[in-house]
Amino acid sequence: MNMSFLQELFSNITQREALRRYRRGLPADVDHSHLVEACQALLKSDGEASSITLAGRALEIYRRLDDDQKKLFFARLGSDFSAEPEAIDKAYERYRTTRKSGDLETLFEACEPQRQELLRRLNLTTGGTYEVVKMRADLLALMRDHADFDAINADFAHLFGSWFNRGFLVLKRIDWTTPANILEKIIRYEAVHKIRDWDDLRRRLDPRDRRCFAFFHPAIGDEPLIFVEVALTRGLPGQIQSILASEHYDIDDPDAADTAAFFGISNCQTGLRGISFGNFLIKQVVQELKLELPALKNFVTLSPMPGFRSWLEHNYLDHIELLEPDAQETLKHLNDPGWHKDPVLSVRLDEVIRPLAARYLLKEKSAKGLPLNPVARFHLGNGAELHRINWLGDVSDQGLKQSAGLMINYLYVLDTIERNHEQYSTDGAIVCSSAVRDLSRRGRKLLKGETEK
Repeated sequence: MNMSFLQELFSNITQREALRRYRRGLPADVDHSHLVEACQALLKSDGEASSITLAGRALEIYRRLDDDQKKLFFARLGSDFSAEPEAIDKAYERYRTTRKSGDLETLFEACEPQRQELLRRLNLTTGGTYEVVKMRADLLALMRDHADFDAINADFAHLFGSWFNRGFLVLKRIDWTTPANILEKIIRYEAVHKIRDWDDLRRRLDPRDRRCFAFFHPAIGDEPLIFVEVALTRGLPGQIQSILASEHYDIDDPDAADTAAFFGISNCQTGLRGISFGNFLIKQVVQELKLELPALKNFVTLSPMPGFRSWLEHNYLDHIELLEPDAQETLKHLNDPGWHKDPVLSVRLDEVIRPLAARYLLKEKSAKGLPLNPVARFHLGNGAELHRINWLGDVSDQGLKQSAGLMINYLYVLDTIERNHEQYSTDGAIVCSSAVRDLSRRGRKLLKGETEK
């Protein structure tokens, strides 16, 4: 019998027994005050066995709370489980006098909010890690109107940064032999290009020209953290519809491919938002593919550009006078129904939109001085090159609405990834192809009153 099946069976039995134990003695109707009491008892516990039991009990109470009660609990987590100002002042005064390393350690301990230790103890029980991840997902959903929850969120993120560091992550290839419960989650979590059904999933896992890899964490079990879908092609792909077509095969033999195209990267756990896995995932998958298929020469993405069309409309369609007259007349047709199906109009719009897209990617910055586009930030921060802007790369309703039909190839070159990353991190330098830079120059000429430098 498969050992992993036995392990999962015994784990499920253990968890069910633990749940029965945690539920004993709980009142029928629990509220956030019961949870606060359980958390306080957990922090006072000295024994490992009792701490595990108390942690399970606290998490069982939390699971029973509705959103209003969870919000009240998070408020108490912020007020009742923070660091003690008096203890910080006392520890600081002692360290300021002695300058001893032991007193510095005491100061560090005094500065740490009690809720961090609480989260560590909640993590002790069976399944606790995943429960704490889901707790943060609830917090993120409830904190939109509560700026005072920011400090609590920072504590979760601080702990998750160590709990989910690269050393704990396990890379697994997803194929048709992967257990069905994991495949179901791949369908559910796909966030870029929706998987319609099991036939669609099977096509995306076809060993002839597809690969899929996911990161897992031992404490989370069969819940994927992030996964990437890969198409094996000849040459760099520029259009997503052909890749997603159910009967389309670019190649029949994976050894004939020269390009691996990453066309979908999906984060699976909302509670781990902001914890970076994608950079590790892409780099390791590149290494895995290179070992399996030595003939691969190009590693690129086929990426959307979410937010570009809204930026285009806000900055130029709503202020059309900022463009040169010919560009004004052309861009107005972006609102024509079916514009992408008109060959003549499509060519005219291409001459305006792609140059403006190049300037958007290279010049438009966030308040922190980073590229405005989140997908660009991700890949450029990982050391990729902004390689090509593809016209009508995604003509789905979503692609037209979010990206004006454009898709981007970000190129990962093994020998330059680290150098590109360093230049981007230290100087904000964006490495791009000459073709993209030329497009950006053309974009400048479309702007009224702008001159070429």
